[in-house]
Amino acid sequence: MTPHEQAQLRILKSLEDAPGISQRALAERLGISLGKTNYLLKALLEKGFIKADNFRRSNNKLGYLYLLTPQGIEQKLRLTRAYLARKEAEYEALRAEIAALHSELSTSEDSIATTP
Repeated sequence: MTPHEQAQLRILKSLEDAPGISQRALAERLGISLGKTNYLLKALLEKGFIKADNFRRSNNKLGYLYLLTPQGIEQKLRLTRAYLARKEAEYEALRAEIAALHSELSTSEDSIATTP
């Protein structure tokens, strides 16, 4: 999964949780610049993964409500599956490394205990 796909997944998750979030708040939540957030949102709009509906806030400024399209929901699921597969592989590799370290420690401790 590329960094771009990771950012895309994080945006799709955030928009699903808070469709009325501002770009500035989204950027802060994701820890990326406002410009990059705008760029990624435009790309998601162009691909048809989200749609932006205008709505009026109480202070009369125009805002957007970002909604995931059916294609956006499918993309989020694809990205989530890829992310989960990668994390499971990392987990298994880490488990194997931990088992090897335990074995190494056990062998070292046994050799120290038998040395006169």
